[in-house]
Amino acid sequence: MLQPNKLANKNFLSSLDISTEELMHVLELASSFKNKDLNLKFDGKVLGLIFDKSSTRTRVSFQVAMSRLGGSTIDLNPTTSQIGRGEPIKDTARVLSRYCDVIAIRTFDHSDLEEYAKWSTKPVINALTDFEHPCQALADFLTIHEEFLDFKDVVLTFIGDGNNVANSLILCGALLGIEVRIACPKGYEPHDLIINNAKKICKNKNLLKITNDPITAVQGANVLYTDVWSSMGEENQKEEKDKDFNGFTIDSNLVEKADKDAIILHCLPAYRSKEITDEVFESKHSRIFDQAENRLHAQQALLSCLLS
Repeated sequence: MLQPNKLANKNFLSSLDISTEELMHVLELASSFKNKDLNLKFDGKVLGLIFDKSSTRTRVSFQVAMSRLGGSTIDLNPTTSQIGRGEPIKDTARVLSRYCDVIAIRTFDHSDLEEYAKWSTKPVINALTDFEHPCQALADFLTIHEEFLDFKDVVLTFIGDGNNVANSLILCGALLGIEVRIACPKGYEPHDLIINNAKKICKNKNLLKITNDPITAVQGANVLYTDVWSSMGEENQKEEKDKDFNGFTIDSNLVEKADKDAIILHCLPAYRSKEITDEVFESKHSRIFDQAENRLHAQQALLSCLLS
């Protein structure tokens, strides 16, 4: 029976924290959990959730994943704990290390996540920061693998802001040797550090393409992916971004230019008629709710590796 392997890195703060082999192992485990071919128990283990940002899928999927592993979850809401009153991260991290076996953190500044990891003696998981969303990428590539059975010759096109989701897609794509195209308006390109790291990982420097033309980006693509244009914390930029992203909506016209069997992904929540039309969202090409379900299985696999 397939068993989880302990990851070389104690923490999962970034898609860079796992190797290609480890990534494939997590995806294989996730498939086994999903197909009910694997039943592992980590009785008595406790997952602590620190969420500075609101959440539906990430919160519920982590809680259900930990429950299915036989463990329990403590939701450390900053508004009802000392975290929200300004207790230093280094104090919180050291205390929680005495209570919890693993901690998942959803916050704004990536540096805060790194501070938790610095002081925690237990594994820390990035449940989303403004810089990366690596758990989402695990579910994304699990969904892609389910559809195409392997990653050979797959072209993934992300249309939208070069945000945390795009960053993790780029890094995971580099690990897997997948062609990733990012189409965004000028000034919204992914961070240079992400681009440089991806090129260091992948031997083929031509697999990452950044463009300001969504029509070019979708030509022959197997996967079309989008996200909201204004992330949490960017509410004051919403009106400006809506103008800047005019022409970057995934609609039937763009889908027709992709491969005929292309699938549509969105990490949710979605604003239909903005980054994606309702017609495309509900079309036969959509795998959006499979993708959402796969958050559960991917995180169950990740937790099993970190707790082993």
